[in-house]
Amino acid sequence: MNKISIYLLTGFLCLSSGQAYPQASGQRVVFTSGQADNIFYHTIERGQTVYAIATMYGVSVDDIYRLNPESRDGIKAGATLKIPQKGAASAGQEGYTFHTIQPRETLYSLSIRYEVPATEIIKANPGLSTATFTIGKTIRIPKETAIASRPAEERVETVRKEMEYTIQRKETMYRICRKFNISSVDLLKLNPQLKNGVKAGMVIKIPVVSEEVITENLSQPEEHEVNALLSAPKDIKRVNRIQVALLLPFMANEPTRSAASARFVEYYEGLLLAVDSLKKTGTSVELSVYDTGQGTSRIKEILNEDALAESNLIIGAVQNDQIGIVADFAQKHGIKYVIPFTSKNDDVLSNANVYQVNTPHSYLYSKAAQAGCDLFSEHNIILVSMKDKEEKTDFIKAFKAEMKQRDIPFKEVTYNGETFAADMEKVMTHDKRNMVLPTSSSLDAVNRIKATLRMLSELKEEEKEPYMINLFGYPEWQTYTRDCLEDFYALDTYIYSNFYADNLSSEVHRFYSNYKHWYSKSLINTFPKYGILGFDTGMYFLGAIQKYGSNFEDNLDKIRYKSIQTGFDFHRVNNWGGFINTNVFIVHYKSDFTVTRNEVR
Repeated sequence: MNKISIYLLTGFLCLSSGQAYPQASGQRVVFTSGQADNIFYHTIERGQTVYAIATMYGVSVDDIYRLNPESRDGIKAGATLKIPQKGAASAGQEGYTFHTIQPRETLYSLSIRYEVPATEIIKANPGLSTATFTIGKTIRIPKETAIASRPAEERVETVRKEMEYTIQRKETMYRICRKFNISSVDLLKLNPQLKNGVKAGMVIKIPVVSEEVITENLSQPEEHEVNALLSAPKDIKRVNRIQVALLLPFMANEPTRSAASARFVEYYEGLLLAVDSLKKTGTSVELSVYDTGQGTSRIKEILNEDALAESNLIIGAVQNDQIGIVADFAQKHGIKYVIPFTSKNDDVLSNANVYQVNTPHSYLYSKAAQAGCDLFSEHNIILVSMKDKEEKTDFIKAFKAEMKQRDIPFKEVTYNGETFAADMEKVMTHDKRNMVLPTSSSLDAVNRIKATLRMLSELKEEEKEPYMINLFGYPEWQTYTRDCLEDFYALDTYIYSNFYADNLSSEVHRFYSNYKHWYSKSLINTFPKYGILGFDTGMYFLGAIQKYGSNFEDNLDKIRYKSIQTGFDFHRVNNWGGFINTNVFIVHYKSDFTVTRNEVR
């Protein structure tokens, strides 16, 4: 397999220690009728959808609707769903039974109930710990590993025995000793009567020495020993030289390179800057880069290379059919696999090695809605229905559901250009701040409301008092700063986003400067910036492996990386699956003309 050609870089990078080869909820759950053999229960967590839950267990959405008719109208965190057991085979988990942990159950009791060693249950659920072995959580139970089949302990022992022998005619003591390879002393010791002479027909004892294999069944561990496995400390698997494989469709053999492939090159270049930065801290990295092209044929060829199986980290692949193949490979070889771009891949639901960087919309909206309610619960909240082509229907639905759950009142106004100012004054108040959220993320929507809102916040007529206003909006708004930055400041605007780079910060300025120095060009004007995404991804994952080894997932809560653009807050989707990045920023364009970015926790 040919690795990507050097001309993708404007200059060759030579690194002394980093070589680049261009190639939920706390609600109590009560189960009233126990857990039937063909049914188990799933406790819904924030950001989960019926589709994701169905995919996780290998059942159809209709299967869930059939057992849970009320779920057709929506689901909420903390509630439970009945799930048919039949899905294990279609979920690629033929050897497992799903089990929902119930009150008073322990790892030991489940081991006895299912006749499966506790170590095998833990192996089937990499995310299992004292924090996740809780009522309502679902785990996988291996079917084919009964306790009775556990290997027994075998040892070889030297055994001394005695056998009876009848002396034959004309036999002497000498002949008997020679025949059985024993000494006369040993023979006389067992047969003192021989001192009086050897006579035919006498029955004597003969010492026999032999080696026997002794089989001993292992005893069952004590209950406290089994339950203690959930809190057993895990050793860090140190890596001296981190081997990384980057798989992206650079399309190097195409006559003209598309805008998409140019962005992937920029991602690669940003990753190289991370390798260089980490080199200065003593981190040793071997980076191999491959051009995957389109489709799956090149991917399959690349994965056949022996070196790939030795990787500590694989980053990349873009298309879902490519990602599935790489995810299976990573799972088979125990390699961490980072999916940096798409948020619409299902492999993370069942593959413990997968890390999905781009936050799925359902998780993003759920966490952003939570943050919005935290920020504006004491405000007079007003939703402005724009009814244009970029309506954020799913976010508005999530935000309304969060407000209703917390009993936070809100008002709604339908935008009408002719009456908008009067309509807003009818629902605004002077007693508290007014938070305004348009239901569309489009630039046109912002342009249609911003002038009126600024006028209402800056009233200077003697008979009218200005309104205190905050504008709340969407990730797309950070791309509108050329047209709206002054308005964002004036309206004390907040936006939620899973990425944000403050161009005025010293960290961003330093990155731009280094990138320009290395590659003699500026970053492509896209949001997010692919070069910075590559840098942040490299700094986070390579730094994690360097500090916490190839099993860094055991120390995720200790990893602290201050990102330039994309934050990382990985959470395991279930006890046996992979990790989704649930990081959300709240970006605040303050009226004093400064910008802050805070992570939602």
